[in-house]
Amino acid sequence: MSIVIIAIASLMLGGLITYLFLHFGLKNKRKAILQEAETEAEVIKKNKLLEVKEKFLNKKAELEKEVTIRNQRIQQAENKLKQRELMLKQRQEEVQRKRTENENFKANLDAQMAVVDKKKDELDKLQQQEREKLELLSGLSAEEAKERLVESLKEEAKTQAQSYINDIMDDAKMTANKEAKRIVIQTIQRVATETAIENSVTVFHIDNDEVKGRIIGREGRNIRALEAATGVEIVVDDTPEAIVLSAFDPVRREIARLALHQLVTDGRIHPARIEEVVAKVKKQVEDEIIETGKRTTIDLGIHGLHPELIRIIGKMKYRSSYGQNLLQHARETANLCAIMASELGLNPKKAKRAGLLHDIGKVPDDEPELPHALYGMKLAEKFKEKPDICNAIGAHHDETEMTSLLAPIVQVCDAISGARPGARREIVEAYIKRLNDLEQLAMSYPGVTKTYAIQAGRELRVIVGADKIDDKETEQLSDEIAKKIQDEMTYPGQVKITVIRETRAVSYAK
Repeated sequence: MSIVIIAIASLMLGGLITYLFLHFGLKNKRKAILQEAETEAEVIKKNKLLEVKEKFLNKKAELEKEVTIRNQRIQQAENKLKQRELMLKQRQEEVQRKRTENENFKANLDAQMAVVDKKKDELDKLQQQEREKLELLSGLSAEEAKERLVESLKEEAKTQAQSYINDIMDDAKMTANKEAKRIVIQTIQRVATETAIENSVTVFHIDNDEVKGRIIGREGRNIRALEAATGVEIVVDDTPEAIVLSAFDPVRREIARLALHQLVTDGRIHPARIEEVVAKVKKQVEDEIIETGKRTTIDLGIHGLHPELIRIIGKMKYRSSYGQNLLQHARETANLCAIMASELGLNPKKAKRAGLLHDIGKVPDDEPELPHALYGMKLAEKFKEKPDICNAIGAHHDETEMTSLLAPIVQVCDAISGARPGARREIVEAYIKRLNDLEQLAMSYPGVTKTYAIQAGRELRVIVGADKIDDKETEQLSDEIAKKIQDEMTYPGQVKITVIRETRAVSYAK
């Protein structure tokens, strides 16, 4: 029993000791933790104070810098104001000085004007005294003397003026014709002219006569294909190293010459190749026509022409008027018009433009019923040329009334260019017109696709569509054309009409 009591007492004592030990240990640990926390708090506080102090110093520096800048600006503004005040002060002093000078000058001028007025009064008194003396000596008053002098001068002036007018009129009558001739002669002299020669054949030179056989082809198929494609008669005879191309149309001859040159150079000569080359050459000639028109307008300094008018001007290179090359005639007329307009005080650019365009009606794409002057005027109006230029084109053969001063200038210069020696040959123009009429007559029949007048108009080849006319109708067509030519046209010798009907079948191997 005592042992149990002792054990319980020991346990209680051990528990108390343990409690006291734990209590004091935890208290010391708490004190250590609090002390550590206070130390950290003190460090954080010091760091925050340093950061705040640093920010404060930075902000203070920025504010001081801004204040310094503002002070500098204020100082600059004050300096500018001081300079302006100084300049204003100087200007005020200058204005004051000028004002003083002006007042002194005005006072001096007033004094001089007073002296002048005084002298003027004295002069008037002297003039009045002299007038009174003259009136006393002559027995006439000043007004009466003035009237008599004026009447005398009037009569003398009228007599001299009438005499001068009569002299001028007589001189003008005597020199008018002479001056007009001088202007025309100077205009002609200042334009260089060349004698134009128009042929209806072109000679194509070849390297050797073996080429002739290749051009003719088997049974003549190559030469027939070339003549059918170009409308040109190809004469292959015994002339050494030469083939003659005969056609009245220079465009056709040029196409045939270029096509023949390409075929001979290439060496491949057969009907299909001939048609291909001829089509390509036609395109090249059309491009050359446009290029020629452009070069002509550039050379003459004429701008703003419609592209179609430029093409028509290019076509003039391959046309002739009574044997005279039409493009050369148009250029010559344009230069003559410009010179004559300058001599007469008119606009030379407009005159040159009208002179270049005056014969555009001679190169139509189709056959018009109007005369070439009126047709040319219609073309010019269609392509927005000015009214005075259109009138000059239409009136240069008196087929419409002249309404501008350009019209007589174009008419005269056209006559000068065409009438000079060697310029024209009437027979060539009549020959070309007859061949054109032959072709147009045949084209008027239905089913005809192409017509070519060859051998100087002694043969007319008519190509018809195989799907429109049969073999029997070709014979009938040939007879009808021959009869119509016989009834309606005048021509030397006889005309052979050949109607060609060709059937082709084309397919492609793919």
